[in-house]
Amino acid sequence: MTAKHLPEREWRALATAHRDRMRVWTEPHRARKARGEPHPVLDFLFTYYSHRPSLLERWHPGPSRVLAGEAAREFLRREEYIATGDGVRLDLTRLSANRLGTVRFIRSLLRATADRPARLNCFGLHEWAMVYRLPDDEVRHAGVPLRLGGAATDDVVESLDIRCSHYDAFRFFTESATRRNALSPTRATQRDHEQPGCLHANMDIYKWAYKLYPYVPAELVADCFELAAAIREIDMRASPYDLSDYGYQAIRIETPDGRAEYVRTQATFARRAAPLRNRLVEVCDILLADSEL
Repeated sequence: MTAKHLPEREWRALATAHRDRMRVWTEPHRARKARGEPHPVLDFLFTYYSHRPSLLERWHPGPSRVLAGEAAREFLRREEYIATGDGVRLDLTRLSANRLGTVRFIRSLLRATADRPARLNCFGLHEWAMVYRLPDDEVRHAGVPLRLGGAATDDVVESLDIRCSHYDAFRFFTESATRRNALSPTRATQRDHEQPGCLHANMDIYKWAYKLYPYVPAELVADCFELAAAIREIDMRASPYDLSDYGYQAIRIETPDGRAEYVRTQATFARRAAPLRNRLVEVCDILLADSEL
């Protein structure tokens, strides 16, 4: 692998730009948390996705860049870095067998997902299936009303086919909704079902990027995070919740026009996710290649 050498001025500028870019998201989250103010859309980016805000803000060069200058020695306080004759870089020899197993799993899942055609006919019904036939006090976002009310929400679920292929959405379905799904994805069959039209599979590129922390370049992690944030907004706008008090306009998937809007947006995200998925596969290839030297 040919490494790119970054002068101190360059990598410091990259680190500052990354921190400022992520603080657009992390600082409002910290402020809401301090006020005890839950957010039904944005909290997901920091709760379901468990990467700490402080780590999201921290810049890392990734496996293909060497940091020059005396200040680069600050990275040596982190166990993943090593000093070489031409600077400081990530020490890929520190990847354990267990961590390399994670790299292989992530690579195989991403490649299997990328190799399938995008299916765009689920209409975001996973969020509806999570509240199907539930009493009002058991709904996940209990402080946010359902747009149509419980009975009409159930009618929508019963009027459309549920085709969820994503296990980590399917596992939150109510028992009654589980039986209505066309598929029965499991953790063991995850690689057999995930496909690039799925909003959750595309959001999860962020999860796979931070699972490999700090070996993924911070810029790629940030790109994946911002994609996840954009998808999360659409995911919840198409949900059964009334989020107008939070400034979100509903995508009314219970109507033909709403379903058409959802499909167009889904296709846009599939195109946007594809290069990020490929870039993360390339990082996995570098980590695996170096482990075999």
